[in-house]
Amino acid sequence: MLEPVPQTRSLETSGAHIRRGNTPGAEPDALPDLLLIERARAGDGRAIEALIRRYGRRLFRVARSVLPDEERAEAAVLEAYLAAFGDLNRYELGGKFAAWLTRLTFNEARGLRAGRPSGAPAGAVPRAEAAPAAADNTAGDALQERRELEQAIDCLPEVFRTVFVLRVVEGISGIETAASLAVHETTVRTRLYRAHRRIAADILRRVRATPGLLPLTPERTERIVRGVLAALHHGSMLTISASAP
Repeated sequence: MLEPVPQTRSLETSGAHIRRGNTPGAEPDALPDLLLIERARAGDGRAIEALIRRYGRRLFRVARSVLPDEERAEAAVLEAYLAAFGDLNRYELGGKFAAWLTRLTFNEARGLRAGRPSGAPAGAVPRAEAAPAAADNTAGDALQERRELEQAIDCLPEVFRTVFVLRVVEGISGIETAASLAVHETTVRTRLYRAHRRIAADILRRVRATPGLLPLTPERTERIVRGVLAALHHGSMLTISASAP
């Protein structure tokens, strides 16, 4: 479904130029994926940036579901974007772009993790610790709540954890999760069911009610945007389509 397709009208660019000027018409953030992809293939840096920002949170979450180290998760997202925008001809227009990016990120994260323990033990979720005594420390309470719930997610085996993150934390459909992980939708349902069985009902309720779990911070977003655009601008590993935006 998301396998590479033959390149057409492609241009090898050892020193490819990424345009950073204004894009005519609507702001890139308001454009649909397919139009942004065509502009990105033509080297439009604003289109590339818009796609990076649009899907950065999801990609970081899927990378974080594999790699408990946030720095390595960020690195996996950066590498996935470089792989994607370095040769967009690999993307098959019949598939969903978000699912293709998610699969690239999942594979990059697993590659970074290869040969090392997952870092998160499987098994029962630890009981919640008491909240801070200070009643006015709202921000501290929220941070502790987030960390506690993220620890509960980390305690899931990876095979269930990634599905749980995509379905419950990110909130995408079972069909799209299946496409993102290259598995059957029935497999997604089974893994999600088993993840639910391993998490206490109260923890699951709190996960569903708590926004901002496994967050991609604005600082990380900016580093990823700068890193991708800088690499493409310097022409490393680029094959950008010559088709017009």
